Amino acid sequence: MNDTPKKGWFQRLSQGLSRSSKQMTEQVVSSFVKEPLDEAALERLEEHLIESDLGPAAAARITERFRALRFGKTSDEREIKEALAEAVTAELAPRQAVFDPLSGPKPYVVLFVGVNGSGKTTTLGKIAADLTGRGARVMVVAGDTFRAAARDQLRIWSERAGADFESRRDGADPAGLAFDAFTRARNEGHDVVLIDTAGRLQNKQALMDELLKIVRVLKKIDPDAPHETLLVLDATVGRNALAQEQIFGRTAYVSGIVMTKLDGTARGGVLVPVAQASDAPIKLIGVGEGIEDLQPFDARAFSRLLVGLED
Repeated sequence: MNDTPKKGWFQRLSQGLSRSSKQMTEQVVSSFVKEPLDEAALERLEEHLIESDLGPAAAARITERFRALRFGKTSDEREIKEALAEAVTAELAPRQAVFDPLSGPKPYVVLFVGVNGSGKTTTLGKIAADLTGRGARVMVVAGDTFRAAARDQLRIWSERAGADFESRRDGADPAGLAFDAFTRARNEGHDVVLIDTAGRLQNKQALMDELLKIVRVLKKIDPDAPHETLLVLDATVGRNALAQEQIFGRTAYVSGIVMTKLDGTARGGVLVPVAQASDAPIKLIGVGEGIEDLQPFDARAFSRLLVGLED
């Protein structure tokens, strides 16, 4: 993805995180500006951070950092926000990683997993458009063969991006489709293969069995495939994103997380416990429907916007 997002993207992210920022900082800042830091204030800080979806573990660690800083009556709002931003950055920075499908083997196979409605199909389409815009030859595979709407949406994205497209009839075997698409991509010299998958949670075991079958058939062609498995999570669901990470994270061998819909949620803080609960790092975050609205995750920039520092 583009490593130099436009200013407008940061503005949309800032607006999207504004409710999270207000919720997190308003009570915290007012408490510390009005009185010296004592145990009661620290307890309130921890409570506010948990209420902001950062999770109890991160909230406890951030509170300990504040205990060591020894704020007093002369502390101002900026100083406290800076300290809070640094504390959140410390939580997130180790969980930041790069998504770069053009630096690996060809064709580089990316499997997309996540529940229906998480933004998975749209995320795949944005990545396809970004890659073809950079000169890559991309194949898009509509692996959710049970939803015609997902297939049609991907077809439109593929046409818009100038990517090749593979699909099958309704109800066809997704693993067979993945095998055929990967084989074709190798024969025709594609750079990247992007495979959508189903996200029905009505029967979790059947879903996981299907994903594992896709992985198995891909490995028959290349033992290292899929080279990347991205879990797409919707920030608006808040703590439910943690449950989704637990469902997909280990069983589907997730290697990276994409957090979408950060432009319309008061739940931006949930990225912290998700990042820490997952074995996989955060690689991309999204704030809108445009191609440029999906960008690499920057822990420091995200943390500063989360606490209301927009510089």
